[in-house]
Amino acid sequence: MASTPDVPPASSPPPLDGVLVADFSRVLAGPLAAATLADLGATVVKVERPGEGDDTRAWGPPFVDGTAAYFDCANRSKQGVTLDLADADDAALARELAARADILIENFKPGSLARYGLDQASALAANPGLVYCSITGFGTGSALPGYDFVVQAVGGLMSITGAPDGEPHKVGVALVDVLTAKDAVAAILAALHHRERTGQGQHVEVNLLASLLGSLANQASSYLATGRAPGRMGNRHPSIAPYETLHCGAGGAELLAVACGNDGQFRALARTLDVPGLAEDPLYATNGERVRNRAELVLVLEAALAARGAAEWQTLLTDAGVPCGPVNDLAGAFTLAASLGLDPVAEVGPGRVPQVRSPLTLTATPVRPPVAPPRLGEHNDAVRAWLAAPASHALPPLPHPPVSHPPLPADKDRA
Repeated sequence: MASTPDVPPASSPPPLDGVLVADFSRVLAGPLAAATLADLGATVVKVERPGEGDDTRAWGPPFVDGTAAYFDCANRSKQGVTLDLADADDAALARELAARADILIENFKPGSLARYGLDQASALAANPGLVYCSITGFGTGSALPGYDFVVQAVGGLMSITGAPDGEPHKVGVALVDVLTAKDAVAAILAALHHRERTGQGQHVEVNLLASLLGSLANQASSYLATGRAPGRMGNRHPSIAPYETLHCGAGGAELLAVACGNDGQFRALARTLDVPGLAEDPLYATNGERVRNRAELVLVLEAALAARGAAEWQTLLTDAGVPCGPVNDLAGAFTLAASLGLDPVAEVGPGRVPQVRSPLTLTATPVRPPVAPPRLGEHNDAVRAWLAAPASHALPPLPHPPVSHPPLPADKDRA
């Protein structure tokens, strides 16, 4: 009988405990990377412009208690300070923060921080162990502004998203920013590991366009293999069938996502739909033939699926080992996650927007429960006093709440 692993004590520090992050970034990719580091236990100081702050503070509705929900999604568990880099005294405090930090994240226009002594060369000269992460739209050699929507357009993602006979569509979330944030975190953690071995910091660079191209996976590989740019196929997969949404129920009024990744799953689908001989038909027996004859196959499948609704088919097909599911809205998605015991939501205080719980699970060094994102300049006094004190003094930590398991929000509460 296998032994049960020891459960770590609740007081086990998170993996980045004691690491200081100076977050000079704005909008989504940089702030989300910094928030992920905060989840992992780092102390994050977010620097914002006095009076205005991060652009996303104004990106609403929705606003909850005067705070934009957009800002909240990427700025949990940070200490907020406002510094005017054009002011000599504030710029000196910013340089002091960079000198004390283990990690600095910025997404300013390339070269613009040099006037304040906060460019990578100056910061690394003052703090050789610093991991300095620059996030740009198109690389540090380009001054083109990088916004997710534009990069989705020029980077090819929109060209493969949407109906074949319709306009190209963006993805329903700023996916390129999110992917770039994850790339930034991976690179930062690798640089920290290098510093542990050598004592040397370094300049880490990621950009939205490269992160998007690196995330196009099979679509990018298809283009590189054939020289032909793939097009839009709606919910269909270019290389697998059936791997798409299929109409089901009376009149085909409901949609069911069906993903047959191998011939065995397709045979199970055919048996469950009670379509005799379908899996043995030479037109559909292998995945390659199913892709070539997809239009005819879909007609057969949807005729059989009309007998039941999506919920009933999900039960029957899941029991048969066929991956499938309804097309949920976000309420349905959170309800599903909660039903599976994933505890997807974490409360951060009365009147504050709940946070999506970190997807990272570490058994020995668990992530920290999130703290509410800072109000603009909320920690000015504490951070400024700490920067003015000798570097040996520690920045007082944020009080992290205990793990909570709140109910999902009702629609009326998020209007």
